[in-house]
Amino acid sequence: MYKLNYFNFKEKENNYLITNDIGKYAFLSKEDFKDLLQRKKLKQELKIELLQKGFIYEGSGEIFATNQAVQLRRTKEYLLVPTTLHIFVVSKNCNFNCIYCQAGNLNQNENYNMTKETAKRAVDIAMDSPSRYLTFEFQGGEPLMNFETIKYIVEYSKRISNGKFIEYNLVSNLTLLTDEMIEFFIENQVSICTSIDGNRELQNINRPYKNKDSYNETVNKIKILKEKQIKVNAIQTTTKYSLNKYKEIVDEYINLGLESIFIRPLTRLGKADNNWNNIGYDAEAFLEFYKKVLDYIIEKNKQGIFLSEGHSNIFLKKILLNQPVNYMELRSPCGGAIGQLAYYYDGNVYTCDEGRMLSEMGDDSFKVGNVYTNTYKELMQCDCTKAMCISSCIECLPYCATCIYMPYCGTCPVINLAQDNNIFSQNPKEYRCKIYSGILDILFNYIENEPDTVKIFKNWIM
Repeated sequence: MYKLNYFNFKEKENNYLITNDIGKYAFLSKEDFKDLLQRKKLKQELKIELLQKGFIYEGSGEIFATNQAVQLRRTKEYLLVPTTLHIFVVSKNCNFNCIYCQAGNLNQNENYNMTKETAKRAVDIAMDSPSRYLTFEFQGGEPLMNFETIKYIVEYSKRISNGKFIEYNLVSNLTLLTDEMIEFFIENQVSICTSIDGNRELQNINRPYKNKDSYNETVNKIKILKEKQIKVNAIQTTTKYSLNKYKEIVDEYINLGLESIFIRPLTRLGKADNNWNNIGYDAEAFLEFYKKVLDYIIEKNKQGIFLSEGHSNIFLKKILLNQPVNYMELRSPCGGAIGQLAYYYDGNVYTCDEGRMLSEMGDDSFKVGNVYTNTYKELMQCDCTKAMCISSCIECLPYCATCIYMPYCGTCPVINLAQDNNIFSQNPKEYRCKIYSGILDILFNYIENEPDTVKIFKNWIM
């Protein structure tokens, strides 16, 4: 007789969804689920599936546990890789006044730019990471307000790379982009990402640019980059004004020739928190919007227009490919410090981008050190880094451990602290949890009921 392995389950309308710690899933009829729990004889096809996926086993429990440990280790491969993502906040200044901003500053009379000396020390710390593969990401504010420091970081890091492979990413509104910058980015293979929240009306509402049309300014630069055969990625942030414009948002990405759209909910940090009554929404409203977006994207794919969605891609790789995805917010433990570090313009170092955003709100809880006083080893061994790991290991969190979506999800101690005044979430099924579990509900409903849509999903992630 077979033996049961531990699994979580969720009752659906007509059946059950079950998942286990290594991220395998199965749909069972209510009769089959009852038979499984009572360890009755299963249909042969179902028994083979459950054996292959590790829900049940026969023979030696020790051998089974060893095999499961190997598979679990594979799903946590990112934990064997030291800090790879290094975010350089080269300027706090910004020429935009986004209504949900978490990190910018409009006071152009103040010098909030990273100096070359600070940049050098930050690069030296990043290069001390034992990882052979590193990603340097330039953020702000608006990072192009301090292009000289970006240039210095790229040139200096290449000079001292000593066999390390470094990818360079720029996250920018693109409005300050010049021919000189473009040539430098081409020469040094710098990837470029910008923000497109929708059509002209929506972009100008969400991302105002004093006395200028922010939509035109950004889109014109995208067109220039595309003419030079430079691929541009874009992300979207959803405000209350976005909720009834799902078609306009998707159509804008298609019209711009972009192949992926990352639908992001608002995070209650910075100005977004202060403006929440005007621009915010509950999780249910976002999920209704997200479902409409995804349905429309799938419809476009069926018409032969390729466009994928970022959050879905991350989840689908975990679900359909059983692939470990090193997306910092959706891993356990999260990527704070051990996966990424954020170097602020003034030399302070934070566990992550969200950690430095929280500091903008006056809370330095996620500051791990400073480039002038700490080494990489000290940053990794500090109490803040340890607390970050402990509080984001969802297998150990009471509510998360029994959740059907535990193998695919993650928690953010920064947001937990901002909302609950505790790095451990005090409010199960809160806003962020509802959004991620809701997205997974949507995806599993597609997987269960729409084989043609699953083919589209596989085309996105293969």
